[in-house]
Amino acid sequence: MARLWRIVFVALLGLTQPVLAGPPYLSDDPEPTDYKHYEIYTFSNGTATRDGRNGAMGIDFNYGAAPNLQLTATLPAGFESPNGGRTSIGPSNIELAAKYRFLRQDTFGWDVSVFPRVFLPSPSSVVGDSNLSLLLPIWAQKDFGGGWSTFGGGGCSLNADSSHNSCMAGWVVTRKILPKLQLGVELSHRTADSSGTPASSSLGVGVTYDINDTYHLLGYVSRGIQSTNQTDQYSWYAALLTTF
Repeated sequence: MARLWRIVFVALLGLTQPVLAGPPYLSDDPEPTDYKHYEIYTFSNGTATRDGRNGAMGIDFNYGAAPNLQLTATLPAGFESPNGGRTSIGPSNIELAAKYRFLRQDTFGWDVSVFPRVFLPSPSSVVGDSNLSLLLPIWAQKDFGGGWSTFGGGGCSLNADSSHNSCMAGWVVTRKILPKLQLGVELSHRTADSSGTPASSSLGVGVTYDINDTYHLLGYVSRGIQSTNQTDQYSWYAALLTTF
């Protein structure tokens, strides 16, 4: 497996001006929202496993609070639909985050950021995680000519219930193939945790379409390539992004 990841990483570097990065992918990008500007995602996402489906829908607010600094708040409503059982819907884990870019392509050659996220305990007894958790990732990005871009990174999630601690990594290659259309592919991996959830790897495809300078459509689908039935028979993300 380690050799496979080295091969994939080298191949992605060999392939790679994005319009947008981060969503719809699992991997994020290091570019903060422009200073004094907003990005608002109205989104829906979910994952299907052999046990059923779960996911969320909600609003993701991003604000450029300072040069190289983005503040984020995500307000989701979650759902869980076990096979043969009743679907549960309720408020899920609110996310609060700050992205800070400390290296830039024009001076360093790569954009590099930290993007710590705090996940507040879910107020619902049936949807979301009842524990406080913290994700500590680092993200990097490089843009190339011809509309190519590559970004990714990873980090670890620390949960108040330490049995759910895990780490994740992902890498994306995108290309702007039309003035308003961008396509990308992603390889992602998450380690096992001590609660019994196995390690998983997924391969996904994302698309971004710019309706105009303000409104953008985002979509993403993926399928697991490791522990598929237990973790990711298929996943999806769809959003309307408003920028101003």
